Amino acid sequence: MKEEVLILNFGGQYTQLIARRIRECNVYCEIISHKTPVYKIKEMKPAAIVLSGGPASVCAKNAPQCDKGIFNLGVPVLGICYGAQLMAKLLGGRVSQSEISEYGRSELIINNDNPIFGNIDKVTTAWMSHTDSIDTLPDDFEIIAFTKDCPVAAMANESKRLYGVQFHPEVVHTTKGMEMLRNFLFKISKLSADWTMDSLVEQTIKSVREKVGDKEAICAISGGVDSTVAAVLIHRAIGDRLHCIFVDNGLLRLNEADEVERFLKDKFKMDIRKVDAHEQFLSALKGVTKPEQKRKIIGNTFIRVFEKETDKYRDAEFLVQGTLYPDVIESGDDMASTIKSHHNVGGLPKDMRFKLIEPLRMLFKDEVRKVGRELDIPNSILHRHPFPGPGLAIRTLGEVTEQKLDVLRKADYVVTREIKKAGLYDKLWQAFAILPDIHSVGVMGDERTYGETIVLRAVNSSDGMTADWARLPYEVLDNISRQIINEVHEVNRVVYDITSKPPSTIEWE
Repeated sequence: MKEEVLILNFGGQYTQLIARRIRECNVYCEIISHKTPVYKIKEMKPAAIVLSGGPASVCAKNAPQCDKGIFNLGVPVLGICYGAQLMAKLLGGRVSQSEISEYGRSELIINNDNPIFGNIDKVTTAWMSHTDSIDTLPDDFEIIAFTKDCPVAAMANESKRLYGVQFHPEVVHTTKGMEMLRNFLFKISKLSADWTMDSLVEQTIKSVREKVGDKEAICAISGGVDSTVAAVLIHRAIGDRLHCIFVDNGLLRLNEADEVERFLKDKFKMDIRKVDAHEQFLSALKGVTKPEQKRKIIGNTFIRVFEKETDKYRDAEFLVQGTLYPDVIESGDDMASTIKSHHNVGGLPKDMRFKLIEPLRMLFKDEVRKVGRELDIPNSILHRHPFPGPGLAIRTLGEVTEQKLDVLRKADYVVTREIKKAGLYDKLWQAFAILPDIHSVGVMGDERTYGETIVLRAVNSSDGMTADWARLPYEVLDNISRQIINEVHEVNRVVYDITSKPPSTIEWE
């Protein structure tokens, strides 16, 4: 039986990072709502539970709480920051606002031989971010670490395997944070680290075969890493009963449609049908300028075109999608406002006739690439930079037109080509061009111009949840700028976006 750690989400900014850190230990985990009743949690048979941090104060009137019964399930529980304070409060301790708030690095002093701190020096560095503190411990708990300004930096009830830490072990600034998480997972929870990409592939194939039975499935291919890995994975499970439809929406990169079709047919012998629907998409987008409206229109137009094309596959009951965990998270849940709607999460119509299969729904991008390697998908496909579902429509600000798309395609092609020439493509998370619908005065060939502006965006990231702008060498920036202006005659100005995520997003819309 699969071992699973449940993370109860209280809206903390690092909740997804906790999940990533646990998975890096080859332990499967899942983020669920803090509102989940204890009987449902019990049915999920978790091997351990983690209570995330959160922006609220446990002292507030309507502070989010979990079912107190989780502490009586007999499984280890680790509360992090808000989660530690909530654990203390629910079990009879006292939490109040601190006289001195703690933010940033603090010297953590360990005063106990508790297994959660096994093989860690008695003095180490921890990352703090709190205004409330635990004043009084619950019964049968003891202090196992403190800082200068936080008397209860960590507490434990070792007999019940309940632990609370006021700091964030999941961030790199807590120097021994990964060791602490490993201690919780392996020394305390006795997990076996058996969740690997090869086991995931095997489990997914088995699950898909059981779910689909002898029926057929349709897969929407976009050309990106996610839909490609999803398609190959499902094809491995059900073979020729998977039918791939590639809807060319006219919003793809230069030559992308032909390259994707050729790759899947030649490499994996998959049944793939390409549909040219660019006129339908551009017509639906005519006059539309708001980003969220674009996304919804593209999502709905896609599924309508897609459904029409599936009429020849009347026995198909399932729709395969390459939805990822960040797509789900960013589209909003009960603890997070919607950052942006993903067309494969928030844009699907309610009357769709298909049942969804989303084999990658609980994975981050780097995990998807690991799955792809298990499936023998070449790195040239797996390490393509992420491309948004709505395509160039959300990199073309304002109304989307054929003329603007043509300008953007040519500029984006130059960006990719020059980044590869500089040997930087595989070192970046994404690098692409944006057409911001800004015209400016220029001088070209001794004549005054009033041309388009291209924004260059290049970022580094591990999963797309956060990102930092890439410090590209000046000579690379200079070369990209000159080549775009020389080759894309409508453009007379190139600028570089030096904003990280947050506060911005990677895409502009």
